[in-house]
Amino acid sequence: MRVSEAQSRAIAHGKGPAMVLAGPGSGKTLVITNRTKYLIEHYGVRPEEILVITFTKAAAAEMKERFGRLMGPKNSRVTFGTFHGVFFQILKYAYHYSAANILKEEQKYRFLEEIADGVKLEYEDQKEFLSDLAAEISLVKNEQIPLEHYYSSNCSEEVFRTIFQSYQDRLRCSNLLDFDDMLVYCFELLRERKDILAQWRRHFRYILVDEFQDINQLQYEIIRLLAAPEDNLFIVGDDDQSIYRFRGAKPEIMLNFQKDYPKAEVVLLDENYRSVLSVLEASGKVIQGNLKRFQKKIKGLQGMGEPVDIREFANQEQEGIYLLKCIRDGLERGNRYSDMAILTRTNVGGRYIAEKLLEFNLPFCMRDAVPNLYDHWIARDIFTYIRIASGSRERKDFLQIINRPKRYISRECLDTPQVSFDRLCTFYEDKNWMAERIDRLEADLNMLKNMRPYAAINYIRHGINYEEYLEEYAKYRHMKPEELLEVLNELQESSRSFSTYQEWFAHIEEYRITLEEQLRQGKREENALTLSTLHSAKGLEFTEVFILDINEEIIPHRKALLEADLEEERRLFYVGMTRAKNKLHLFYLKERYGKKMEASRFLTPLIKNEKVTRRKLCH
Repeated sequence: MRVSEAQSRAIAHGKGPAMVLAGPGSGKTLVITNRTKYLIEHYGVRPEEILVITFTKAAAAEMKERFGRLMGPKNSRVTFGTFHGVFFQILKYAYHYSAANILKEEQKYRFLEEIADGVKLEYEDQKEFLSDLAAEISLVKNEQIPLEHYYSSNCSEEVFRTIFQSYQDRLRCSNLLDFDDMLVYCFELLRERKDILAQWRRHFRYILVDEFQDINQLQYEIIRLLAAPEDNLFIVGDDDQSIYRFRGAKPEIMLNFQKDYPKAEVVLLDENYRSVLSVLEASGKVIQGNLKRFQKKIKGLQGMGEPVDIREFANQEQEGIYLLKCIRDGLERGNRYSDMAILTRTNVGGRYIAEKLLEFNLPFCMRDAVPNLYDHWIARDIFTYIRIASGSRERKDFLQIINRPKRYISRECLDTPQVSFDRLCTFYEDKNWMAERIDRLEADLNMLKNMRPYAAINYIRHGINYEEYLEEYAKYRHMKPEELLEVLNELQESSRSFSTYQEWFAHIEEYRITLEEQLRQGKREENALTLSTLHSAKGLEFTEVFILDINEEIIPHRKALLEADLEEERRLFYVGMTRAKNKLHLFYLKERYGKKMEASRFLTPLIKNEKVTRRKLCH
């Protein structure tokens, strides 16, 4: 096993704090496991005095397994765990908690659903709303934000505070704690009980933290408490791969580590064992656009490799055709499907390409749940309009769309299983303006009856003013209208090639069945393409990587408005690029859903670089 000079220096570090800046593919796991071994064999540290802590159970298990291969079972007393796992252990000893006291995910969402119903909140997609609400509650707890200073992005401040307090009351009454409470309660316990803190300090005299760039403030405060006063704190991470600000992670913690620990030894692992030099040079040029970072130049050990392939496409269809060609070419060169990954900024971004892969019967597995476009509540609204235009008079169909947009038609007039327009007019016979609205609805539905699906969606959007309804709903939910309009855009685009509703609906049904079957197969299939978001690709590596739709408002995401947001988006793109070992493809579009698109600003330093290829593909 070859160990570099920098790795050797990190492994042999003795007492006191140390920070290891570990670039992509630089062997950080090797350093952590070998340093743990070194502490035991060269410094006489007892195994039970060592704590190795990381963020996921999988990472902790892998670290423990690799350490076991190094040492054998005799030193299994080293603690390898996640932040939540270790902190819960501390709470267990203090408060005699058991697994029964941990709130299950389904319980959490049931509590939130009941509380949201109690405050009479309106939302279209329950799953999405409750997920966003749970994320906000988590953020408030982890950031220790005073409730009166937090402004919700999902509902009014007053309503959010009511929901938060009600949720906490439910947990207290049930003697339960959620994952965020594990951190909050552990911090409070160690801060207030000096005797318990002293006990755990004696127990964990040496602390090693993996993926330190992902730490949040509360986790850091607990680790600092445990490490003091000896401060045998050994942190490993890469500030350029900090991509979880939305979960409370702060790259500033790592950037300021030397201020907190002025005597800390700093070691840079600057040799990359994964990627060819062309990938490292291109990704290096991208990340240099960030100002708040440790300056570093990563050296490649795998040769120059092929130039990075940057391509512009007229639209998604052209992008998809070329991607399929590249996959075929890769197979001919000896790649397996599993050697290739297709990365997108969001799970929604993977919907189009998933449909393409299904169409050509290519095996793939998804690291994220790609939402089925046709199950979205906006899609259900559109389908309902078409169903009624095609003859349905079901009450449940009318209830779905009767006030989308607002027509102020009462549910009381829909008092029979089958709806009659004559009956609606009779109900409002003394209100001419309401009769006019009902007549207009009937006329609109007659217009839709024989349209092509693409034209029908366009008419629903602009003729029936469904877009106005979406904009009003977005305002009510504190959302950007673009988030909803993009679903409508994608739905309309998916209908373009179909002449009749019957053809389109048959395709949708076939897609549903095929997707479910593919997902079942993909989980079993070892040799399958990986379809993943940039976030979920972190920690993985592939022979060949494709990053799609590298355009403004996608990468970087439209929500990235502040400089800190843009730096995070650049880091996320950098993480995606550095997943590639031998070949990297970067694709961007000229047009999407009929709208002109600009190439991402992140591509600017690459397009100027002579060591990448840039070709335009048009109709």
